[in-house]
Amino acid sequence: MKRVYNFSAGPAILPEDVLREAAEEMLDYRGCGMSVMEMSHRSKMYQNIFDEAESDFRELLNIPDNYKVLFMQGGAHLQFSMIPMNFMKNGVADYIVTGQWAKRAFEEAKQYGTANAIASSADKTFSYIPDCSDLPVSENADYVYICENNTIYGTKFKTLPNTKGKNLISDVSSCFLSEPMDVSRYAYVYGGVQKNIGPAGVVIGIIREDMITEDVLPGTPTMCRFKTHADNGSMYNTPPCYGIYICGKVFKWLKNMGGLEEMQKRNIEKANVLYDFLDQSKLFIPNVAKDSRSIMNVTFVTGNKELDAKFVAEAAAAGFDNLKGHRSVGGMRASIYNAMPKAGVEALVDFMDQFEKNNR
Repeated sequence: MKRVYNFSAGPAILPEDVLREAAEEMLDYRGCGMSVMEMSHRSKMYQNIFDEAESDFRELLNIPDNYKVLFMQGGAHLQFSMIPMNFMKNGVADYIVTGQWAKRAFEEAKQYGTANAIASSADKTFSYIPDCSDLPVSENADYVYICENNTIYGTKFKTLPNTKGKNLISDVSSCFLSEPMDVSRYAYVYGGVQKNIGPAGVVIGIIREDMITEDVLPGTPTMCRFKTHADNGSMYNTPPCYGIYICGKVFKWLKNMGGLEEMQKRNIEKANVLYDFLDQSKLFIPNVAKDSRSIMNVTFVTGNKELDAKFVAEAAAAGFDNLKGHRSVGGMRASIYNAMPKAGVEALVDFMDQFEKNNR
């Protein structure tokens, strides 16, 4: 069996060790005679799977005791609504718009109150992160919202914004567990797992306990209340059981790899291999300002749409899959999440070098 190098932005590459272990347990999980896919979420065996996953996750991120971990469904898009429904106490929220998903969250929040775009990088096609050291934060803002890593455009906040005392809420879908993070700096941080942690269908939220209240906007559905999930251990209804099980295996894999400090080191090394090539290339052009570059999603173009398409096609034929940029921006994008080996990035750079020589 030959596996391709999968540079998809999500659903994305998973560690081979995790996939093999899951395959071995598919028909019979540890002698119980059934798959985790078939297991009741109310069973003791599944509760053990769930509890161990949460424990490993908390350990990886060194999550303080006054934060709850929630395993939910609905993707980041449902979070775009849940956040204002639960947190817009004054009816005002500030958004930093640095890409498509922050923009969608911002537009969604307008349905529930006054949403202000207090900074944006739309003027340069979201190719940089704006200076957020002295923002015009609204006096009565309930929170300041960011999308920390912008998957489509390949940008990343290197420094968290100065919220001037307001609660910070962050979507970390495409950089979750790629590096250490200080959870105590956030009131709520969440991410879809399909980019860097597990299969599509799970959202993990980390919420400070004082943010969990009955005081939500009128009409907020039961399933859209964070308190519902917190009070019921993420099992008010049937959770995405198999997805959480795979996430748990990825948490174990990360711990075995040396934790998030080690993953950050490896991810920076991988990204530098690709960025160093792009910076000296005469054909490929990186899209993002150097001080805003993501180490998870690397975007670039040739400047010629036909040549871009030729590159994507030839790369796929050579075993480098899903390099086409998002439909809204075109070009190319290499997503090099935790599970992408450095050898995959090096092989891609070798292919790009040869393509450049053949097409200069």
